[in-house]
Amino acid sequence: MKKFLALLFMTGVSIQLFGQVITGTVYDKSSKSIIYSASVYFNGTSVGTLTDDKGNFRLDVSRYPTMPLTISAVGYYSVTLSTYSKEKPNAIYMNPKTFELNEVVIKERAHPLRRSENLTIFRNEFLGTSGNAMSCAITNEGDIRFRNSQANDSIIAYAVKPILIDNRALGYKITYFLDRFTYSKSSQTFMFEGKVFFSEDSSASESKKEYFDKKRNEVYRGSRMQFLRALWLNDLNSAGFSIRGPANEALSYSKVVVERGNNMKYLRYPNGIYVAYYSKLAKSMIQFHKEYVFFDATGYYEPDGLEWVGEMAKPRLGDMLPYGYTPKE
Repeated sequence: MKKFLALLFMTGVSIQLFGQVITGTVYDKSSKSIIYSASVYFNGTSVGTLTDDKGNFRLDVSRYPTMPLTISAVGYYSVTLSTYSKEKPNAIYMNPKTFELNEVVIKERAHPLRRSENLTIFRNEFLGTSGNAMSCAITNEGDIRFRNSQANDSIIAYAVKPILIDNRALGYKITYFLDRFTYSKSSQTFMFEGKVFFSEDSSASESKKEYFDKKRNEVYRGSRMQFLRALWLNDLNSAGFSIRGPANEALSYSKVVVERGNNMKYLRYPNGIYVAYYSKLAKSMIQFHKEYVFFDATGYYEPDGLEWVGEMAKPRLGDMLPYGYTPKE
């Protein structure tokens, strides 16, 4: 944990040399006390900083000017700011997490086999089951707690600290601030929410870096990130994608993208969109939960606005790339 905080702090310092810097203070919403060592960053990137011993922060936001800002801290639910001031300091209030850890720990100690089963389910749904996911290691599994329903059907996971992941296939050190995780054994459905911060594996040799580049390219091709970047550029065909409506009708860029001022773009379609990658058969589907869903050139999109079904829904954290990723040709 200390290594992550130091790395995140160093990242924040290095990027503040250029561009537009915002400032602010992070508080506990209940007590109004300041929160030090809170992480202030762009979710899914490697750009961030930490609050100091007075709860203050400075962060350059010029690299991701249209992306929401995320604030996370141990013992608190993450906060996402879609708008923030660039002219005056921002005051940010965080809600503390409330769950009875002592009760959960006692129950887990009484049922060690159940904890082992819960951990297996958690790894499979959280990291995935691909080859890349199997190469991931959660280095602080002891900070993850589980609560089972009385019928032992549903599982709820808590993390008392950020979950630290070593992705040995893609060469990333990942810090995940888990807010919610639930899994139903009977329906085999799950849901998890949280925020993620990436850093490069700085210890990798040149040959290992080449290996990482190859694996990252493989993950990128046909991914949600590549699809949204190509759609933003109105260049789906060159990237190997095609989109169709529910009646199998071909859809053009203008049918699904709404452009607004300052180069802002939104996805909009009254029904689901079917997506194919180098195939006439649609193997993925996008369902809309909002009328307009913002997305940008990095592949970022409003997570509560879209639901992915099919091939594009399968990758989990073990196959995730940061929004700053650039494929090597």
